[in-house]
Amino acid sequence: MFSITVRDHLMIAHSFRGEVFGPAQRLHGATYLVDATFRRAELDADNIVVDIGLATQELKEVVGEFTYRNLDDEPDFAGINTSTEFLAKVIADRLAARVQAGKLGEGARGLAGITVTLHESHIAWASYERAL
Repeated sequence: MFSITVRDHLMIAHSFRGEVFGPAQRLHGATYLVDATFRRAELDADNIVVDIGLATQELKEVVGEFTYRNLDDEPDFAGINTSTEFLAKVIADRLAARVQAGKLGEGARGLAGITVTLHESHIAWASYERAL
């Protein structure tokens, strides 16, 4: 399996509901390092997994939808605990929709999957992996 990874970052505010979250139930900020890994079994006709420039651009646009926002105020997240794991899935799903819409080029339609990893710190991160 071949893969490429592109990176960006995300700065948000949010809060959680539930005793399991302890003090994180209060409004707080989070800064994530975001890695998006694109996978395919065989390289495309140009011998690439996907155009790195397009992958970088599309990740930046997806991440930009959340940056500097309080996710508690976003209608898409009303009543949802926006955990790191949940946000990784949202970003992966939105990238997958862009692949399917052709925004990463026609060659990207041959991708097998995407993994999004959100790094909360140098010692903790969460990922979501999905097929395409």
